[in-house]
Amino acid sequence: MIELPVISEEATKRKKPDWLRVKLPVGKEYAKVRKLVDEHKLHTICESGNCPNMGECWGAGTATFMILGNVCTRSCSFCAVATGRPPEYDTDEPRRVAEAIKLMGVKHAVITSVNRDELKDRGAEIWYQTVTMTKQLSPETTIETLIPDVKANWDALYRMISAGQEVVSHNMETVERLYRRVRPQAKYSRSLEQTKLTKEYGKRTKTGIMLGLGETKEEVYKAMDDLVAHGCDILTLGQYLQPTKMHIEVAEFIHPDLFAHYREEGLRRGLKYVESGPLVRSSYHAERHVNV
Repeated sequence: MIELPVISEEATKRKKPDWLRVKLPVGKEYAKVRKLVDEHKLHTICESGNCPNMGECWGAGTATFMILGNVCTRSCSFCAVATGRPPEYDTDEPRRVAEAIKLMGVKHAVITSVNRDELKDRGAEIWYQTVTMTKQLSPETTIETLIPDVKANWDALYRMISAGQEVVSHNMETVERLYRRVRPQAKYSRSLEQTKLTKEYGKRTKTGIMLGLGETKEEVYKAMDDLVAHGCDILTLGQYLQPTKMHIEVAEFIHPDLFAHYREEGLRRGLKYVESGPLVRSSYHAERHVNV
């Protein structure tokens, strides 16, 4: 039987600590990105995932684009993205994303997607076309792809990662013990295997884990060791924030000092780069992860 954290009523009513406060998105560059996203009818995980860094990143003229629609076939208990039966995907989306990235003039682009488990190729062809078209229009732009769990469809994985992107990320999201509650349609071992195969293919590999879901220090250390053993280069650690009352509750707000400790511990255990802090998300400061 899997042990799950017990969340007190007091914990659910607790106010966020000061270190989790973020600035409202404003400014000329933010407005520019907002306009481009709307005009090209694009989805961004910044919006769909309620990212706390949207103001900072959009203000710097960058955004993480979400392809294959904004309805996911998974029902992860932490995620703000809508879940259900997705509509037909847009075959013109790769062109629109590539053109928007060129218009924004970004030096480093991050592309992610919802899970499309109902598709035989898991959306791999749209992934491939999006990256290749972006490279054609913006050859100097480096790309990170944050790809979903392909449910061991390794042919789909290889198609996704063969398009010339510099970094391939796949988020573990949490420690092994909490998978059934946090990622009920995923498997800890399968995500590790996906990272291993990606590394063996020759890509720089990356993953992200949320903290504050009831994990212990020892479980975080074990996850780090598992990631190193499966060829992961880069790890991001951030505070889980409950999107709505319908999502899994926050068990604990992790202090910035503990995030700093985890960063040092991850590097000591063999990770090449660790981005760790309360407001860190998987694509935060992604441009720094290209050449580590």
